[in-house]
Formats: sequence, structure tokens, C-alpha cells
Amino acid sequence: MGSPFELLVGLRYTRAGRRGRRKDGFMSFISAISVASIAVGVMALIIVLSVMNGFQKEVRDRMLSILPHVEIVSLRGPITDWASVAGDLRKNAQVKACAPYVAGQALVSSGGSVRGAMLRGISPEFEPAVSDIAATMPRNALQSLQPGSFSIIIGRDLARLLRVRVGEKIAVIVPTGNVTPAGFIPRMKQMTVTAIFSSGHYEYDSTMALTSVEDAAALYRTGGPTGIRVRIADMQQARAVSDQLARGLPPGWYATDWTEQNKTWFAAVQVEKRMMAIILFLIVLVGAFGLVSTLVMTVTEKRSDIAILRTLGATPRSIMAIFMIQGGIVGLVGVAIGVALGLAIACNLSVIVPAIESVLGVQFLPREIYFISQMPSDPRASDIIPIALFSLVMSLLATIYPSWRAAKINPAEALRYE
Repeated sequence: MGSPFELLVGLRYTRAGRRGRRKDGFMSFISAISVASIAVGVMALIIVLSVMNGFQKEVRDRMLSILPHVEIVSLRGPITDWASVAGDLRKNAQVKACAPYVAGQALVSSGGSVRGAMLRGISPEFEPAVSDIAATMPRNALQSLQPGSFSIIIGRDLARLLRVRVGEKIAVIVPTGNVTPAGFIPRMKQMTVTAIFSSGHYEYDSTMALTSVEDAAALYRTGGPTGIRVRIADMQQARAVSDQLARGLPPGWYATDWTEQNKTWFAAVQVEKRMMAIILFLIVLVGAFGLVSTLVMTVTEKRSDIAILRTLGATPRSIMAIFMIQGGIVGLVGVAIGVALGLAIACNLSVIVPAIESVLGVQFLPREIYFISQMPSDPRASDIIPIALFSLVMSLLATIYPSWRAAKINPAEALRYE
């Protein structure tokens, strides 16, 4: 298959309709529909998966504005010399920065409102090196978390639920306390809200509160930091780096990474993405079935041409090759157009979506709900290449049966009524 003669005839059948014959024109139209079906399927796959990748990247980046890449946790008391431990961690080439922290559950209340929160004690000096939390709040807000001031920074949604503003006081109740004749009394401390942050992630904005690591250690009576937050060069290698660091930790210490802390969410996103890809691949299958119909109709319409080619010495293999080439060209053109259109749209969604919104007078992504104003898109070669290859393979497989039927045509039977 693939001789110049076969290529020429296959291409000629693909471009049927050039002589003005009505039937050939109809066949050319059907071929165009097959190309369009495959192109639309490929284009839809690329656009949808790019948007899903964009949303995943957006949420991941918002998570990492709060979460570190890797956390080192001590289960055996405070880390009395965290700087020495950080120096050992930096021996790993991937580790770029470290910062101490104390974390624990707490209740925060103001007036008649009481909410559960994750109270995290951080170092204003070292925290900006391991997370982007400073970018989610007013400038220099972290510097208000001075030791002994018992200042606190809370998320925007938590502030809304508590009905508090910057400068007001809230009560922070921690589960550690004193045992008295009257029973167990949890420790409570009045703290002043010095800033409000907004990461754009409701889970953190509604439950996270920040204070200085010294004040948190005093509240929880830990005696010092209980963990170290670590930033690495490549966050995609967080799991591997976490495992490497864990092997060098003393007993009673462990390492965890951001993918493990959010594995349920990421697993759900991957399942959703996989199912969406399967559903959209059905569009490509529709295009492949359309290609089968096109070739079957072409074979039926070209029976006399096939018979003449056979009488001139063409072998069944050559006849089969001609129609496989025709189907392959249709599939290749459809995939190429689909990839080109899909990439063009996916790479320009930030322009296309606002234009559609202005024309229709709607807003697809209200900022107050999604915290983003533009449709995110992240085209990836790891998605586009398999889509193109799978679509092309499906197109080639769709040509086998019609081509085999063409090769089986008996010249005498085909020419009997001509």
C-alpha cells in the first residue's frame, strides 16, 4: 500500500466532485462532513481537557499559597533547634527554604458566633520563603504577628462568619488547659485581628487563622515549634523529595507533602477528567462511524471504477489500499484541523470568553463565586498527543471494513449492468 498510483487514486476519490457530477458532489459533501465530525471531536477534547487542566492548576496554586510543598512533623515534643534541622534538610538539592510552625485545632468566637478553626503559628521572618500567604493579605500584614502581641490574621470567610473586622478582638479557645476541682478548663485567650487574608479557596478562607509561632507555642504549651515547612525547587517532585527527607529523620518524625494532604481532591479531579475524556472520545467515534459510512457509499458508487481497475491489472490489495488511503487522508485532515482549532481556542480563551460574555450579556465565572474572572486554560502535550494519535488510529481502523469490501468486488458482476 502506498504506491504512487494508489496514492493518486485515493486522493482523487477524496476530492470527488471536481468534474461537476451531482453524485460525486454529494460524495464530496459527505467526505467533508466526516472531516468535520472528526475535527469537532478532537477540538472539543482539547478544549475541555485544557480548561479542566486550567481549573486544576488554578486551585492547586491557590492551595499552595497556604500549604507548603513538604512538611516535617515531630511527634516527640518541640523542635528545640529547628535551624539546625533546617540546615540538614537543605543538604537535599531540592530544598530551597524552611520555616518553623505550630499547628492545632481551636475554637474562635466573637459575640454569639463560634467557629472551629485551624490555628497555625508561623514566623513572619521565614514564612514568606516557603509559601505565598503574604500575597493574599495587605502589605506587611505578617509583620503584625509579633511575639507576645497575641495578634491573629484570619481568612475572609471566617471573618464574615464571625462578623469581625480588623482591629477587633476575638476569643481563641484551645483544647489544652488546666484540670481544676471544677473539672477541665480549656485555655482561652483574647487576640486582636490585625489583618484578613483571602486565598480564594473557601476551605482555607473559612477555617484558617494565623498567629506568631511563639504565641501559638505558648497557647498549646508545646515549648517550641512542632514542625518545619519546606519549599522545594520543583513542586511536582514533592512526593519523591518527601520520601527522601523522611529517610533521614529521627524516630518519631515524619514527612508529608502537599499531594498527600489533598490526595482525595486530586483523585476526584483525575477521575472526573478521565470520565470526561471517555465521554468526549465518543464524539470522535461518531466521526469514525461517519467515515465508515462515507467509504461504504464511495465503494458502492465506484463499483464500476473498481471493476475497470481490476480488469486493467489492479490487485485486490491495491484496491484495498486505495480506499484505506482515502479514509486515512480524511482522518488525517480531520485530526489536523481539530488539533489546530482546539489549540487556537484553548490558547485564546481569555479573549474569546469575554467576547462571548459581552455579546450574550452573561458572566460565566462570577468573581464572587469562583474568585477568578477569566476562564483558565492549560493545554498540555501529554493530553494533545494521545488525543491526536487515538483519533488517527480510530480513523484508520474505520477504513478496514469498507476497503476490504471494495477489494472483494467481482469485476464481472460490477460491469454486468453498465
